[in-house]
Amino acid sequence: MASDSEAMARPANLTLYSYYWSSCAHRVRIALNLKGLEYEYKAVNLSKGDQFDPDGDVVVADSLAIILYLEDKYPQHPLLPQDLKKKAINLQVASIVSSSIQPLQSFFTRQFFEKRISLDEKLTSSQNHVNKGFAAIEKLIKEIAGKYATGDEVQLADVFLAPQIFAGVARFQIDMSLYPTLTRLNEAYAELPAFQAALPHRQPDAPSTS
Repeated sequence: MASDSEAMARPANLTLYSYYWSSCAHRVRIALNLKGLEYEYKAVNLSKGDQFDPDGDVVVADSLAIILYLEDKYPQHPLLPQDLKKKAINLQVASIVSSSIQPLQSFFTRQFFEKRISLDEKLTSSQNHVNKGFAAIEKLIKEIAGKYATGDEVQLADVFLAPQIFAGVARFQIDMSLYPTLTRLNEAYAELPAFQAALPHRQPDAPSTS
């Protein structure tokens, strides 16, 4: 019989409702990988609204809420530092990405403007929002960054930055030379198995390239 502590440390049956190209799901996959948590991947079709009909005893929506839930429940590989200043910066980076950048270039926002503006205007609008966010983050972390965003340990800021940088380059042709700190961090993420396994093209619902 396991003790309470052992029972708490044992992962529950985790299910991630995910779309391979979603940067929100991408960051949750990274967090799960970093914490060494096994989970069932259930692909959803965003255009059909599949994500609005999950099931389970505990259902948590919103990537930041999900990651903070995992942080509290599974303390291995902590994503938030004890240092209060660094903790605040990690949360600030996560907030900039999840509330200032991602919603304005999300699937639903772009879909809304699909028939209202041209493709070039839509791309320019998305680039503007991403560039504003990246400029703010570059300024915020350039003096504190180590190997990773807030030092030499992978933390919450990195979990949020990696998918947004990936989307910025792959989807919106962002000129990363404008952001030397973010560029260096992105190179470091490319060396981390937990980050590489979470990439969109490595998910089971990603289109075949063959």
